[in-house]
Amino acid sequence: MRVSIPYRQEKVEVNIPDKNLIGIFYPNEVEIKDERETLIEAIDNPIDARPIDEFLSDARDVLIIVNDHTRPTPTRNILDIIYDKIKDKPIKFIIASGVHRPPTPEEFEFIFGQYYDAFKDKIFVHDAKKEEDMVYIGTSKNGTEMWVNKLGVEAHKLITISSVEPHYFAGYTGGRKSFLPGIASYKTIEQNHKHALKPGAKALALEGNPVHEDMIDALKTIKDKEIFSIQTVLDKERRIYAATAGDIYSSFDEAVSKAHEVFCVKIPEKADIVVTVAPYPMDVDLYQSQKAIDNGKLALKEDGILIMVSACRTGIGPKDFFELLASCASPKEALEKIDQGYKLGYHKAAKLAEIGLWAKMWAVSDLPDKDVESIFMKPFHSIQDAIDEALKVKGSNASVLVLMDGSITVPMLG
Repeated sequence: MRVSIPYRQEKVEVNIPDKNLIGIFYPNEVEIKDERETLIEAIDNPIDARPIDEFLSDARDVLIIVNDHTRPTPTRNILDIIYDKIKDKPIKFIIASGVHRPPTPEEFEFIFGQYYDAFKDKIFVHDAKKEEDMVYIGTSKNGTEMWVNKLGVEAHKLITISSVEPHYFAGYTGGRKSFLPGIASYKTIEQNHKHALKPGAKALALEGNPVHEDMIDALKTIKDKEIFSIQTVLDKERRIYAATAGDIYSSFDEAVSKAHEVFCVKIPEKADIVVTVAPYPMDVDLYQSQKAIDNGKLALKEDGILIMVSACRTGIGPKDFFELLASCASPKEALEKIDQGYKLGYHKAAKLAEIGLWAKMWAVSDLPDKDVESIFMKPFHSIQDAIDEALKVKGSNASVLVLMDGSITVPMLG
């Protein structure tokens, strides 16, 4: 069977024998209505909150928190709806970049679209390492010292614009994530992400998830600040399936239920070989692409082969996780080293190392072979070559499963 697999912003044709292919899985098919109308309906009918016009009418100033280039959030589409409402108001934007690098000029255009020129003098990029920009807002019940960008604390009101999809250790993206880790300090994000090593930190889990609990605690410290939250749920084509707005908690809960309809995908059985794709823009680097690996493992048999497909367009990304893995001779040694002392990024290393204990990991990417090999993965530069080699290793009757959007698809047996 000929299969078109996304790589960068193109499609690569590969052949997978029919007898081997269990299936090709995307996020679930859902009915897409007029996207603009979906946004208008949500914004005009906020959940547990005043209408946005009332929200803005008495605002001394408003900070609008938007996702960065590593998320497919349709910020520019939302600006289409609210531009006339905000254009003459005292607003600023901050890009909730967490510990990610700043956007490139092309990525600013991706985020803001035609509105970039109009707003560029009002846009700030959060820098988690710029300590002079941070203020202390308390300590979470899990012990995280919460320092966040003063723009978020000093603003009279906040608008958050985000998208909601499964996240491999925060449960889901969106909502509270705009604040922590979005505009939090490096040391706060480091402490928060250490909780990703705990069993409760996993995809779809909110109750009992210590990472999520930290994020909620951060929001509680500004409970008297009025927040108007706009959240979207996208389908597999990055079209707007659902939108919610209003109270940051209520709108998030409603968006989560819609996200579950899209991203939780039933598979008939686990496979010997899983091809898991990190499509654009999630293919920005290895750090982001790891999410496709973590979801892919849920569809893989023990001792199977997990093939990550991602260009890793800008390289490794934040390097602490990479350097930790590269300094160790085995996944077991890496996990032991993480136990001895945690740094931000080590949660990525731990998740990869854990898979390395029971499965083989291969990578089709633009990364140098030596870099891939140093983190217990076998490098390829052709998707077809990787699939053919995997079938040789696992045998002619080996089963193959493809996750076309592994970064956000959560496979579930059923």
